[in-house]
Amino acid sequence: MTAAAALLVAVALDLACGEPPAAVHPVVWMGNAINALKRRAPAGGRVAELLFGALMALAVPCLFAALGAGLAALIAPHPVLSFLLLGLLLKPTFALRALRDAALGVRDALAAGDVPAARGALRSLCSRDPSELDEPALVAASIESVAENASDSFVAPLFYFALFGLPGALFYRAVNTLDAMVGYHGRYEHLGKASARLDDALNFVPARLTALFLLAAGWLRGADVRRGLAVLRRDGGLTESPNAGRPMAAMAGLLRVELEKRGHYRLGDPVEPLRRELIDEACRIVVLAALLFAALAAVAAGAGGLGGAAAFWEELSR
Repeated sequence: MTAAAALLVAVALDLACGEPPAAVHPVVWMGNAINALKRRAPAGGRVAELLFGALMALAVPCLFAALGAGLAALIAPHPVLSFLLLGLLLKPTFALRALRDAALGVRDALAAGDVPAARGALRSLCSRDPSELDEPALVAASIESVAENASDSFVAPLFYFALFGLPGALFYRAVNTLDAMVGYHGRYEHLGKASARLDDALNFVPARLTALFLLAAGWLRGADVRRGLAVLRRDGGLTESPNAGRPMAAMAGLLRVELEKRGHYRLGDPVEPLRRELIDEACRIVVLAALLFAALAAVAAGAGGLGGAAAFWEELSR
């Protein structure tokens, strides 16, 4: 039960304290390692960049997964403290409070009537250029981002922790950080292709789980679950990413709004206007969905994750 207790400790730490200082944040260390490799990447040549990018996509996640395995083994002989220490090590792999606070920062700026400040606040939530966005578009971008990042920033790391322990969570977070820093569009078209494809593969199941848990949380909040499910089915595959559209479409349906990124996709139906108050409701749904998933992940981690599932199947097969 150490893993289950550690997961709950990590979630409690996140909600109570937020992010650790940059100097001791593993994701910052991952970024430093990625930047060091980027400086050594081949200057040109499609094949050379693809091969170096594939090396990066494996080397950085494997390095941090190995570090995680070593730290988990080091603390395992200390049962009284092991779940606390494991929880401290797990916490930096996800960021629910930071995600919520970033979205609410946009809402607060809009509430103050300061659209330029809201545009600045959106930069901490997503990479979209907000310079031309008006208030409804800023609301839409905030709702989209908080829904999409519920998967990347919370569900996926805990999913891989439940299956593979701390090495799994760190491996996922390193892959996701690589995708964010060397995504294959634009400058890193070839260098980032392997990282982007690996990130897509690792997020395939978590993104769909996130959409389902958003629907469950929406039901508990009294949102329009029937429309949420319908929009998920109809629009979940309309984004360029094979995963991002699933939670965004579910949220669009739950809130009865249309979420549009001009020239890219349009999710949901404009039944309700895009009001800044909907950012609050999106955050409430995301936090509730995250807590529901954390409870399930704790049960799975306590049962032994992938090893426990294999043992259970073996027992049934006898």
